[in-house]
Amino acid sequence: MSMGPSQQDGAERRSAGERLEARATVEDHAYPPTTTETATAVPTRVERRRRERREKRQKRAKGPLSFLKELPVLLLVAFLLALLIKTFLVQAFYIPSASMENTLLVGDRVLVNKLVYRFHPPRRGDIIVFEEPNPVAEPHRSPFSAFIHWLTEGLGVSSDPEKDFIKRVIALPGETIEIEEGRVFIDGKEIQEPYLNPQRDLSSFGPKKIPPDRLFVMGDNRANSNDSRRGLGLIPYDKVVGRAFVIIWPPSRVQWLHGT
Repeated sequence: MSMGPSQQDGAERRSAGERLEARATVEDHAYPPTTTETATAVPTRVERRRRERREKRQKRAKGPLSFLKELPVLLLVAFLLALLIKTFLVQAFYIPSASMENTLLVGDRVLVNKLVYRFHPPRRGDIIVFEEPNPVAEPHRSPFSAFIHWLTEGLGVSSDPEKDFIKRVIALPGETIEIEEGRVFIDGKEIQEPYLNPQRDLSSFGPKKIPPDRLFVMGDNRANSNDSRRGLGLIPYDKVVGRAFVIIWPPSRVQWLHGT
């Protein structure tokens, strides 16, 4: 039985396709993948597995327990920074008494610049923190108690009113101060004091000349202030801790502190 032209053409195309598939199969068997191609593929899979395992380890390391592992180091760094700042730069100070009202109230916390007087001496009007000029022997503290005391004072949480004081500088070395019924005269000239508490003090003092390296200080609440007029006396330069420059607590009273 003879095939028509169209049937014959279809048979030829199928025969040609079969021959091409057979040739491709033979070539695949005759020319397998080279060693180089296989070697390239294997490390890629190995590296992928290694990368997956590394990513899993990193995820586990970033879990909640990782913070606990780092916590001792973070606390140590924070402690060293606090020690450095408190010793050389800035210290918080708690206001324990009413001697500076209404400029500073009991419970206020101020920051004290401990570096400023390395560049210039105290100036009239500065609010300074200073140590007791006539210290008495302190009670013995255990190392732990001493550390807690140092920490609470350095953070401005508490303050010993018999150890550290905060007053305003009124007279400088070489000047002569005289007070007449509450009015302050420096070298015979009255100074203006807009910061004074409305409750005026009408006491008198002097005249007194200030020796070298000494400061005459008074509180802004003159009627209720233990200062250079009585009790504390003149303040040596080496007892000055630094200058109070800002109120940081409570939030409603945050403000810069200025001189005259």
